Amino acid sequence: MSNDFYSGIYNPDVLSCLANLSNDEVFTPPEVANSMLDMLPQELFSDPNTKFLDPACKSGVFLREIAKRLLTGLEPILPDLQQRIDHIFHHQLYGIAITELTSLLSRRGVYCSKYPNSVYSVSRFDDAEGNIRYKRIPHRWKNGKCVFCGAAQSQYDRDEMLETHAYELIHTTKPEDIFKMKFDVIISNPPYQLSDGGHGASAMPIYQKFVTQAQKLSPRFINFIIPSRWTKGGRGLDDFRASMLNDRRICVLHDYYDASDCFPGVEIKGGVCYFLWDREYAGDCHIYTHNSGNTVVTESVRPLLEEGMTTYIRSVEQISILQKVCKLQEPAFSDIVTANDPYGFDVREEGSYKRIKPVFSTAEFPDAVKFYYNGWRKNGVGYIKRSTIQKNAAMIDKYKIFVPKAWGTGDPSTDIVNAFIVEPNSASTETYLTVGPFNSLDEAENALAYMHTKFFHFMVSMIKITQNAMKNIYTKVPLQSFAKIWTDTELYEKYGLSKKEIDFIESMIRPMDLTGGED
Repeated sequence: MSNDFYSGIYNPDVLSCLANLSNDEVFTPPEVANSMLDMLPQELFSDPNTKFLDPACKSGVFLREIAKRLLTGLEPILPDLQQRIDHIFHHQLYGIAITELTSLLSRRGVYCSKYPNSVYSVSRFDDAEGNIRYKRIPHRWKNGKCVFCGAAQSQYDRDEMLETHAYELIHTTKPEDIFKMKFDVIISNPPYQLSDGGHGASAMPIYQKFVTQAQKLSPRFINFIIPSRWTKGGRGLDDFRASMLNDRRICVLHDYYDASDCFPGVEIKGGVCYFLWDREYAGDCHIYTHNSGNTVVTESVRPLLEEGMTTYIRSVEQISILQKVCKLQEPAFSDIVTANDPYGFDVREEGSYKRIKPVFSTAEFPDAVKFYYNGWRKNGVGYIKRSTIQKNAAMIDKYKIFVPKAWGTGDPSTDIVNAFIVEPNSASTETYLTVGPFNSLDEAENALAYMHTKFFHFMVSMIKITQNAMKNIYTKVPLQSFAKIWTDTELYEKYGLSKKEIDFIESMIRPMDLTGGED
């Protein structure tokens, strides 16, 4: 009877429909919310004292699905349906909406009325918020940025009639003062990022701030779904990554390579994950790795941070391969990859993100250096004065490989490095990194062939989970002698890989030829 209460109201499930819409905010489908709730001890839903908080309500789906479980679990204790409903909504379920619109949507989803003090609400409150609050919070600006979330003042300093996206939980140093109560479970799908006013679509991640604030509230459990790229670090994420990877209270992690398996029609580079943090737990994590198509490819119990690593390794098969590779103690391929902006052309106007384009010519002139440019509305080759090159002058007259500082999407099954050999007397814009230098064309060709092996791409995938491809993604790739061409078969034999390990690499990486195309 309890489940009939909600099932009769939602048919078809409007929240499933909403989750399929393209929107800046990623709404959680009910099936994902329930998968996350399944991670919790189910006795929580039979306890009339358990308190739940969603600090970033969008559709109210978490609170709604919790209510459904409580309606069933509390029936032996509170047999009267209306009494049970009133108890659950007044004393167990709490939310903080992220916008005024989502506050109305969440209340409609939970209370069956936008205004829980109306006659249409399944449980009457004295005010129009119920236990799902929304408060317009101001950003605190300093030097054009919000000190709490990093939002750009130019983007979010708005009229009172517009949403500012200043989220209450992360715009306070004392989150415990919001409700002034202890919560047993904090569960959410928080906003992922905000524009920071940088070039193009530059954005700052903010989901980690929700996790950190939730931890300050010291609940028994934290249950969040966030982008998986936190495991590799990134802008503003290094401290968060280190803290999470060393936190033995994370007891379960579901990691999805393809975000659309959780959020249909939504692309999130590097995938998504949801985890369970248990205040009373201190041990290894139960990790479930989901390949594209939502199949569990590996299941393991292990630390989030393997010995000798600074980032998370997504599958147990990767760990065994990495251990065999590291056993030979070879230099890293990153040793021959330059840092960003190898020739010193990333020059910007003072106080601005706008780049100053170097002076170059499309026609060759005496003593000119060939100049490979990319990203200025067109790609091509020009010519530039040698005197304008600010860095790595010794590389100019050598054979080398140019590789974009962003390539692919972070999906190892489809990514192909778009590298190419360049002749002596050449340089490039900041959009390329340089591999090398090499003493001969043969060496450069052999290095490029290595970069097109499945083995190389697999080792890169240990670190790379987005399109970003800076020097650090090559740190787990072993450096080879390029006096010869290396094949995958030779590399598998060199590192003593088992048939199972080889099959895993072959299943993860698509075939490639020496030009980087498909076979």
